[in-house]
Amino acid sequence: MSVADPDLKDIERRMNGAIEVLKQEFAGLRTGRASVHLLEPITVEAYGATMPMNQVGTIGVPEPRMITVQVWDRSLVGAVERAIRESDLGLNPQTEGQLIRVPIPMLSEERRVELGKIAHKYAEQARIAVRNVRRDGMDTLKRMEREHEMSQDEQHMWSDEIQELTDRHIKSIDEALEQKDGEIMQV
Repeated sequence: MSVADPDLKDIERRMNGAIEVLKQEFAGLRTGRASVHLLEPITVEAYGATMPMNQVGTIGVPEPRMITVQVWDRSLVGAVERAIRESDLGLNPQTEGQLIRVPIPMLSEERRVELGKIAHKYAEQARIAVRNVRRDGMDTLKRMEREHEMSQDEQHMWSDEIQELTDRHIKSIDEALEQKDGEIMQV
């Protein structure tokens, strides 16, 4: 190995970042099952600021088709209910004191297909992000070879390493998409 090695750890970190973003986006996609991750992206107007849902109450899943939010401050119950209702999730919360129950309705076939398309779009964005990181890494290798910081053999070896990383991350994205598709289509 030469003194001028490309930063593979940084390349891998950036590719992992793309997968983390994908997982967060998938968590926000509503399937037929209840999940605490469904409400986490929702923000609530509280104390003159916008706060994430999990900072104003405890989110729970007591049964497969129900999410509950135990709001800590009674004065925020209305704001939490409004935030859930106004989110794009199509949910209809019901309030009982400081507990908000959010039943998860069954998905129609049309909605499942639509969610599947969204999931595929998210996965493609993640693949593009991973490929962009790969391209940056390859460009760095070519520049290093041009500037005689590494030999052609080393450049090929590192190219193979970066390609291997890319293939692994793309496979991981495809597996996550397959799993999400299965969740969406599950009745």
